[in-house]
Amino acid sequence: MNLDSAKELVSVVFSGDYFEARQKFLAAAPTSRAYRCSTKGPSGESLNTDASYFGPADAKKLLILVSGTHGPEGYIGSAAQLLFLQAKFLERLPSSTAVLFVHALNCYGFAWDRRVTAEGVDLNRNFVDFSKPLPSNPGYEELAEYFVPADISEEGLKRAEAAFAAYQARHGELKLREARGSGQYTHPGGLFYGGTEPTEARRTLEEITKEFNVAARDEVIIIDYHTGLGPYGYGELQCEQSSGLSGYERAVSIFGPSVTSPEVGNSSAEIIPGTQDAFWERILGSRHTYIALEFGTYKLNTAVLRDDHWLFMYRPEEADTERGRQIRRVAKLHYYPQGSDWKEMIAWRSHQVHRQAIEALASGK
Repeated sequence: MNLDSAKELVSVVFSGDYFEARQKFLAAAPTSRAYRCSTKGPSGESLNTDASYFGPADAKKLLILVSGTHGPEGYIGSAAQLLFLQAKFLERLPSSTAVLFVHALNCYGFAWDRRVTAEGVDLNRNFVDFSKPLPSNPGYEELAEYFVPADISEEGLKRAEAAFAAYQARHGELKLREARGSGQYTHPGGLFYGGTEPTEARRTLEEITKEFNVAARDEVIIIDYHTGLGPYGYGELQCEQSSGLSGYERAVSIFGPSVTSPEVGNSSAEIIPGTQDAFWERILGSRHTYIALEFGTYKLNTAVLRDDHWLFMYRPEEADTERGRQIRRVAKLHYYPQGSDWKEMIAWRSHQVHRQAIEALASGK
């Protein structure tokens, strides 16, 4: 890819909705295997997560590219996967290496432009061990009725802001951020709800992992594409707490010192339970390196998520009315800016990270 080709490619690999993105992916990877979702799209369409594998069946090294963990963040993940194929990285794979694409893991959220799954669950809080006591979030418990208030009139929102200000005055800004975003398991339909059991999307990832025998590999790199945190267009390489400092050090050895970790304290993300990395850590341990390639969009606007959750909690019958469609459009644009400059930045950074991953697997880094 060169300076001009990046600009030209963005007009090809980005899509306007989930259905266009899936059509493009299947055209580029026609041997993909479909995993049907039990829920439907906005107009009753079938929804699928698709998995495609390239390389020797028994390859000891594996690169896994995951798009759509958080619904509308799938636009860039799908585009990045297509960029990988356009760059012909598959032609450079050594005999010991394979690539597994997981397209639209949370296909419901992608189709509906919702960050959550069909169950209303944040998939990146859902990979906890449900046989053990679930993480607690007393701050969320105290503020739950204000994070997604039933009344979103001007007066209702003023009451919510007053409650947040009082909580911050008592506990500090960091504790308020943790209460809002670190995940909770007690208020279905609320912000960052982790669920009480594995979601269908999680079970799909578990099924794909088994069918492609991921646990048998000696070395696995996972790139999970996200948007919404950090400066506009910047691609931050985030590790998660599940892998610990050793996982962070493995990532730094592959991708360089731009890698961040909330455990180290240099990440735009917070420490949260139940991330996808917890799943990979359980089945692969030190044989895996996980990164969330997080592209910044706009300054965090809590109203985007609040209004989406309000709609589906209190007015689900309005989801396909003009009001509902407007709320969904706002969510889509927040996680998927339409600017050509932003898309070109995504193309460049994705290509760099893909190249680094392939080079690391080829060299045994």
